[in-house]
Amino acid sequence: MKSLVQKFKSSLFARTNKGEGSSTDDHDDLLWSKDLEKHALGEFSFAVVQANHVLEDSSQVEIGQNATFVGVYDGHGGPEASNYVRDHLFTHLISFAKEKGLMSSEVFENAVSATEEGFLKLVSRTLDFKPMIAAAGSCCLAGFISEGTLCIANMGDSRAVLGRVKKRRQKKIVAEQITEDHNACVQKVRQELKSHHPDDPEIVVMKQGVWRIKGIIQISRSIGDAYLKKPEFALDPSFPRFHLPTPIQRPVIRDSPSIYTRELKPDDKFIVFASDGLWEHMTNRQVVKIVHKNPREGIARRLVKSAMIEAARKGKRKYDVVKKMGKGYRRTVHDDITVVVVFIDQQVNTVVDELSIRGFSSSTVPSGFTSLQGVEENAPQSTEEGS
Repeated sequence: MKSLVQKFKSSLFARTNKGEGSSTDDHDDLLWSKDLEKHALGEFSFAVVQANHVLEDSSQVEIGQNATFVGVYDGHGGPEASNYVRDHLFTHLISFAKEKGLMSSEVFENAVSATEEGFLKLVSRTLDFKPMIAAAGSCCLAGFISEGTLCIANMGDSRAVLGRVKKRRQKKIVAEQITEDHNACVQKVRQELKSHHPDDPEIVVMKQGVWRIKGIIQISRSIGDAYLKKPEFALDPSFPRFHLPTPIQRPVIRDSPSIYTRELKPDDKFIVFASDGLWEHMTNRQVVKIVHKNPREGIARRLVKSAMIEAARKGKRKYDVVKKMGKGYRRTVHDDITVVVVFIDQQVNTVVDELSIRGFSSSTVPSGFTSLQGVEENAPQSTEEGS
């Protein structure tokens, strides 16, 4: 087995934008992938494709001896918020877990809250010379798997979907959506917004055929988007896309996550964590069927490509043309897409390298899980909080 130092050195060369295991006819400069790494309960596959001029998705997988953390952060208005979440959420999670002596839904919520508070402080410090940071925000999909329990914190419309087989028909795969989308296109979300803002008839409006909050944004929960949460971060008319003619009296969108917990069962085979760039073009059922019927190696990359092919079809373009399009231009066809497929095996990996892996990164570093030694990682008790 390679030492951690050897693995670090080799990763500098092995992990390129082209992706491991890709063939020459599959080359895409904006598509990165990583296969297959071990985690405590199995293996995982990881892929990211960039569409925006600057990659706004940020992502990470943290591997511990007894636990695994997955984070998918779909940014908007720039990469500042998603990168901040990637750099701070897991650190806060480990810190609170050490303080409490266990991992719980409360610890998860506190970690998200601390990350939001930290980013808003950054906005406050930099607003004068970088005003657009007030419009930077990020969805937050973060999952923690430990001791046979899955705990997920979600804000926005990234999604976690579990694939499980039917007990009597082991070849039949079932898609179970674990998280709910916090998106104004969902009727339940629109009703929630209207109930929280009864005095604002324009809290949700249809714009260009899409339901949007204040005519600007679709997601109802996020980290960042400071201009929609505090009046002191309002943007003036020189930023027409984000300017609100009437100052807000209270937050327009929420900064609290929904928390979901589930005891993993023998029929649970894998979990797909992905930004909405995937779900915009593929159904839950399509995704789990692809994972179930294909080899593990390269499966996250396969899902990304499947979404791109479907996006190309909708746009009446050829996939071979789309994959040659450059940053920014490709956004006319599809969004940034991040996919992490986590396989859940019955046999626990007794020894794994404690690593931190980030999408589009050229290096692998030790994971922060090393500082959790001696902390009991218990499962949270509630099934859903913060909704």
